[in-house]
Amino acid sequence: MLIHRDISEQLITSSTLFPVLTITGPRQSGKTTLVKMCFPEYTYCNLENPELRRLAASDPKTFFHIHPCPIIIDEVQRVPELLSWIQVLSDENPLHGQYILTGSNQLELNEAVSQSLAGRTAVFNLLPFSFSELRTYYQKLQAKEDMIIHGFLPRGHHDTVPPSLLYSNYFRTYVERDVRMLAHIKNLSQFENFIRLLAGRIGQVINLSSLSNDVGVSSTTLSSWLSILEASFIIYRLQPYHLNTRKRIIKTPKLYFVETGLAAWLLGIETPMQCLRDPLLGNLFENMIVMDTIKQQLNCGREPNLFFYRDSKGHEIDLIIEKQRRPHPIEIKSAMTWHDRFAQGIIWFQSTYPDSGRGVVVYSGDIEFDRESYSARHFGSEFLPFSPVS
Repeated sequence: MLIHRDISEQLITSSTLFPVLTITGPRQSGKTTLVKMCFPEYTYCNLENPELRRLAASDPKTFFHIHPCPIIIDEVQRVPELLSWIQVLSDENPLHGQYILTGSNQLELNEAVSQSLAGRTAVFNLLPFSFSELRTYYQKLQAKEDMIIHGFLPRGHHDTVPPSLLYSNYFRTYVERDVRMLAHIKNLSQFENFIRLLAGRIGQVINLSSLSNDVGVSSTTLSSWLSILEASFIIYRLQPYHLNTRKRIIKTPKLYFVETGLAAWLLGIETPMQCLRDPLLGNLFENMIVMDTIKQQLNCGREPNLFFYRDSKGHEIDLIIEKQRRPHPIEIKSAMTWHDRFAQGIIWFQSTYPDSGRGVVVYSGDIEFDRESYSARHFGSEFLPFSPVS
């Protein structure tokens, strides 16, 4: 049984409003399966196919004659010049939902779309499975250590591929294909080492100077590599929160991996017991919750309005969800036993920012409750961590 994707309703609705839909996301996040399920009657073309790619690049008019609308074009970033033809064709025939485009390269695809299809397309990001989606498939979610290791890629659940094999192949495919497409990196071993070092810094503020010393590459080059990793959906940079927007921009973001299972594999974590004993368990758990929050926002058709808080006096909030300029503090704890100290940061934040909203503590325990200023929820609860912004 295929797992229903929460973003499906947004796609179907938008197909009645825009001539073009563009769906981006990591490789193996389920984009092809999703669009085929939502639009089963459409012509399907995958530009990873060398013959189709050559035809689309050399003779677009024949390509569209052979493959008429409505059409799904998979991995459209492989022939970006095709977007100019789609612009012309959609203007000539302004019917809605005629072109469904997918791509795995955020940077190249977004640039091409913004140049050719501005105002003509709705853009969506599809990330791997969310807790909400997995709850429709499994009667009960796995323990946190199992979720961290197995991750959220569809193949790991539909095909039950062992995590070590799944992420080994995923990483190798990414390095050998996407990196070569995105940048001319002379020393791939240094780039691979850089990614592994990043896995050890999950949930931390990025320190390029320290990483530069460890990798043996300049900070400028590492900054470029970070952009490549973000554009190809390997990492996510969470920006700091401050009431002054300018200060948000100049402060340093925190680092997370889009796929928690990949991060665990990069760290050499292979078993649940090993995960529970690893000193980075709390960081990996935080990574999992932050990314699930992002998935839920994207699946509702919203841009994630998420931040973290940290000041010079040591006060810190793991996650801030801002809605209508009102911050809602979220604390993330991997422990199974509740302690009131888990909410201390939320209480301090609410006293410092009186306009802040209700908070949530996400943890691994089964006891859930509501207090005046915050709620406590198990990480797999359907109320987490979105009740403050619903």
